[in-house]
Amino acid sequence: MTVREVTPTIDPNTLPGAQFADAFRIEIGDRALNARQAAERMMARQPRWAEALLTLRNILVAPFGLKTSGASSTPREMVGIFPIVSERPDRLVAGFNDKHLDFRIVVDVATSGAARQVTATTLVLTHNWLGRTYLAVIMPFHRLIVRSLLRQVAA
Repeated sequence: MTVREVTPTIDPNTLPGAQFADAFRIEIGDRALNARQAAERMMARQPRWAEALLTLRNILVAPFGLKTSGASSTPREMVGIFPIVSERPDRLVAGFNDKHLDFRIVVDVATSGAARQVTATTLVLTHNWLGRTYLAVIMPFHRLIVRSLLRQVAA
């Protein structure tokens, strides 16, 4: 299955003021798949190289007091390491706010002919130079990781 970049469709209420957005889409044959199931398939496991990058990221950002996951002392439903912000059968929004940036990942599902389209949209709102620098550094990896995670939906 081919993952392709698409123009993000953004609900302005998802992350008001977001300065960055991208979206990737894959088509699959499972017409019964809902947004939660798609998100769970995406986040079930990361490629080993992505896990290694995440471990390195957590080591590097620890001195800056940045979060290493979305887990908090307040119990919330999670998908992977991200708290669920909102959910409908056709859309799941996950993410969290941090000192340097706020981000959301939006997983949308829609029927298209005989297939189901799954779209992963990432939204980011940076707060300071650290957030802008962080976003610039991770961007090439982000694109690879999102594509890889979407392929898991079809697997």
